Amino acid sequence: MKLTQFYLPTLRQAPNECDTISAKLMFRAGMIRKVASGIYEWLPLGLRVLKKVEQIIREEMNTIGGLEVWLPHLMPKEPWQETGRWNVYGKELFRLKDRKNSDFCLAPTAEEIITGMIRNEVRSYKMLPLMFYQFGTKFRDEIRPRFGVIRSREFYMKDAYSFHRDEKCAEDYYKLVYDAYCKIFTRCGLKFLPVDATTGAIGGKFSHEFMVVSGKEDNESLAGEEIIVFCKKCNYAANIEKAECVNFSSQVSGVELKKLEEVNTPSVRTVEEVSKFLNQESKNFIKTLIYVSEEVIIDKNKKDFSNTTKSDNKKIFVVLVRGDLEINETKLKEKLGVNEIKLADNDLVKDIFGIEVGFLGPVNLKLKIASYDLKIIADKSVYELKNGITGANKKDFHLKNVNIYRDYKPDLIEDLRNITVEDVCPRCGNGGLNFSKGIEVGHTFKLGTKYSESMKATFLDETGKEINFVMGCYGIGVSRVVSASIEQSNDEDGIIWYPAIAPFDVYLLPIDYKDLDIKNLTDQIYLNLKDKKLEILLDDRDERPGVKFKDADLIGIPVRITVSKKLLPDNKVEVYIRKTKEVRLVLVDKLDEEVSGIIELLKKI
Repeated sequence: MKLTQFYLPTLRQAPNECDTISAKLMFRAGMIRKVASGIYEWLPLGLRVLKKVEQIIREEMNTIGGLEVWLPHLMPKEPWQETGRWNVYGKELFRLKDRKNSDFCLAPTAEEIITGMIRNEVRSYKMLPLMFYQFGTKFRDEIRPRFGVIRSREFYMKDAYSFHRDEKCAEDYYKLVYDAYCKIFTRCGLKFLPVDATTGAIGGKFSHEFMVVSGKEDNESLAGEEIIVFCKKCNYAANIEKAECVNFSSQVSGVELKKLEEVNTPSVRTVEEVSKFLNQESKNFIKTLIYVSEEVIIDKNKKDFSNTTKSDNKKIFVVLVRGDLEINETKLKEKLGVNEIKLADNDLVKDIFGIEVGFLGPVNLKLKIASYDLKIIADKSVYELKNGITGANKKDFHLKNVNIYRDYKPDLIEDLRNITVEDVCPRCGNGGLNFSKGIEVGHTFKLGTKYSESMKATFLDETGKEINFVMGCYGIGVSRVVSASIEQSNDEDGIIWYPAIAPFDVYLLPIDYKDLDIKNLTDQIYLNLKDKKLEILLDDRDERPGVKFKDADLIGIPVRITVSKKLLPDNKVEVYIRKTKEVRLVLVDKLDEEVSGIIELLKKI
């Protein structure tokens, strides 16, 4: 491809709104342009990379027996009502009406549609297992689109869905997909880590996220919004939302329970303020947080607080955690069986309890408004805390020597907090856990019968009995892979592409293409390399050499070949390797062999 025939609008400066390295470089390299918040155009250079990633994914999905389909982006409301997700998905779901006033949504995922297809067509166990996958645009109305195409409202995704006769078949196939994902991200040149993850609105029994982690010593250089916890000793890894917390056993036994004591704490209310006032460490405090829930998910398999006869259908959760720790709201929602919770502000707390935030505590806590349904939920760190300090439920007073069960009784005790650097690995008990930023590029779910039961999707087994399909689903953010690759591999000059997903293999740069000798040699090299099935971008523009070199570094093609007047007598050209910055002078007759060798070598670095 000649550059004068290609659309490559590079920029010296990225727009001010770009908040990540990848977004800045994708704009500057002429890969994307913004249409609206979280919505982007993909220009020719960017689309070439996107399609390279797509093809790698397609090959690996086909290898494990996947069948490619094309499902609609516009979906009717009814299947989503069958599974209960029409309301569960919340405000992220784009909803619209047609001219007949019928409800539709723009697809964020396709479990309902693919399950509907299967229940109408697959009737016998002899047809199983089956796995279907597709590439397509997905839509989620993100409250705060950011990080360029990493967190956008419209994005390109591969989603796959498998159907099985039993749990064992489903789990065996899950392992096949897991291994295929590892091959995909390895082929894309990514440094990644599979981690245990929450299932979220998709649901299911368990899931793994595939996280791209920083390729640099400075982990802050990665634009990930996810935090990963991992143990180098046993290879345990989890999203911080999922990471399990082991008990602080050192505080449980051998401690005398002291007498409850009320102390005056005038005008101090936060853990930090009261700990300083009482000269006590924050880990000796019981922090009391008030959460309100309105939307609920009913799950028969969990202890459920969603059923209520109260007229306003609001639930109040008094959540207790050790003073130096933070509540993990994802864990909290999962344990409570609710879809949405919010932390009550000071005005709401005063309306409910008649007490200001900072002076609340679980001992003799009473509601001011009787119509609310109150539950006290304690993190395990509170169960292990002896002689704690907490609010006395009246202004300017706190209680000392508060102990669980003696002074208050929670309705539920669970792991509800974020893991910390002081914790040990929940698998091997090793200390010194590692924390890293990560970008989620893939997610696999073991769904079980969540969708087949709600949509009455069944098949007949050998005895003629109707059985629900056991399902799995598997997603890869194709556009995220592109951005994550840039986040992981760049320098001060621009992008550094891994060869397998680079838009071109070679950037062919004649110093002066109008010079007949340079032009003839350049054209000869261009044709020779094309014959070797290499993809070439020939910079035939009438531009200064400095402009060409800047653009070559910016767009990051793995190999640059410079044709100059000074090397013509020796029948040589300059070969520059973008990743290593190595320069070689190569005979033209040996060029195709040299370039092919460099590209293969780069795939191993």
